[in-house]
Amino acid sequence: MAASPAYALIATDLDGTLLRGDDTVSERSLAALARAERAGARHLVVTGRPAPRVRPLLTALGSTGLAVCGQGAQVYDAGSGRMLWSVRLDRELAETALGKIEAEVGPVFAAVDQDGTDGLTLIEPGYRMPHPTLPAVGVARRDDLWGAPISKVLLRHATLSDDELAAAARSVVGSLATVTMSGPGTVELQPCGVTKATGLARAAERLGIPAAAALAFGDMPNDIPMFRWAAHGVAMANAHPELKAVADEVTTSNEDDGIAVVLERLFPAGRPGTAGVPKALGPGVGQ
Repeated sequence: MAASPAYALIATDLDGTLLRGDDTVSERSLAALARAERAGARHLVVTGRPAPRVRPLLTALGSTGLAVCGQGAQVYDAGSGRMLWSVRLDRELAETALGKIEAEVGPVFAAVDQDGTDGLTLIEPGYRMPHPTLPAVGVARRDDLWGAPISKVLLRHATLSDDELAAAARSVVGSLATVTMSGPGTVELQPCGVTKATGLARAAERLGIPAAAALAFGDMPNDIPMFRWAAHGVAMANAHPELKAVADEVTTSNEDDGIAVVLERLFPAGRPGTAGVPKALGPGVGQ
């Protein structure tokens, strides 16, 4: 019989956290997650990526459970391939927010993630995808971004840093949208009030697991709400200073198996059913 888990829920960000720079998950990290799950814990991916960009990773992991996607705007069921819950960003609000941001900082380049399990990522001319392994469809002009319902808008600026662009956006957007920064070259607008914490809370409620039993791993400011919701937040060594400032602890980097370092401490070897090491995922399964 499996021992009681140190934490009943393990929430992991993807890029810069569970994933290494070559878009793989190490054997050590997979083994540590598998050991925790055998002990009774549930592992949830909690990511800024929309569900269509998470499916290949979930398939490679053999996951048939829930995943929180789109910065918390989507709860996706990998087992059934269905979206259990989603929130859309209103087009008019998005356009108004973009107008306010450009009035403040000058022209920006925009992209959108469409809502739904088969939604596309559309990019306007000049927008450069921060992760070249992810698929995107170019459109001729900004108006073409709004042809279908969207979950979020992605922004880039020719000269401003991510921190500068995010700060400027927050100063003018107000209640039109939530502004997040989820990685290099990734400043985003999502529905107002929606964060990784709101999506994770909804998924955890469905699983019957309280925040007091949750452990969260992340690397960027968009993980701050998730850390504040969970009982224990662990920042990677490569994390943004804003996240480290609110973390309960800092582990090693994503390249040095930071998640495994913590899980091996919390779920030590020798518990029932810990034999065997899963294979590492191949390239291209994640952002």
